[in-house]
Amino acid sequence: MNDLVTALRDEPLGPETVAADPLAQFRRWYAEAARAGILQPDAMHLATAGGDGAPSGRIVLYKDPEEHRLGVAGFPFFTHLDSPKARALAANPEAALTFHWSLLGRQVRIRGAVQRLPGEASDRYFAGRPEGSQLGAWASPQSEPIGSREELLARVERFRREFAGKPVPRPPDWGGYWLAPREVELWQHRDDRLHDRVLYTLGGEGTWTRSRLAP
Repeated sequence: MNDLVTALRDEPLGPETVAADPLAQFRRWYAEAARAGILQPDAMHLATAGGDGAPSGRIVLYKDPEEHRLGVAGFPFFTHLDSPKARALAANPEAALTFHWSLLGRQVRIRGAVQRLPGEASDRYFAGRPEGSQLGAWASPQSEPIGSREELLARVERFRREFAGKPVPRPPDWGGYWLAPREVELWQHRDDRLHDRVLYTLGGEGTWTRSRLAP
């Protein structure tokens, strides 16, 4: 364990040590995870529940709204708009996110309402993706049965020919969502399982309160 990781793991965590704004505090921890060499610090677990109330979870990638000029203050991600997660969010637009940075002994849990990103924001993000990812978005009927990998690759080649020599447009069934946080919990590992936990809760007037939770 290098000196940076040790220092970050040993940092105090309490309502009095964190930023007043949980998004500012998250950006700090996110940047520290990247500096510490965490593999894919943007990986987050997204939990949804559809109209039947049954929960479902998967890992998606957080997209920094400032870096990608998305025009929102929250937690954006992108997906096919007819995927199981999109159908669940259409029925119940509430979700929970979890980041886990094991090397740093840190976890962030977020709950809140989910909204679709404006089309122009999704267009901007899609235009900056690698061409292979753009073609994959066209070729893959996400989460639907497909006969073989060869069939999938053939679909990619079909769209490669269709868009040859011109920018690949965003598919109409692909776009972004963002979660507006209502609760944000920071968790820092401590020995003897006496972990430090701080909960931010959004009040009715748009102000955040901070409290310590028992481990």
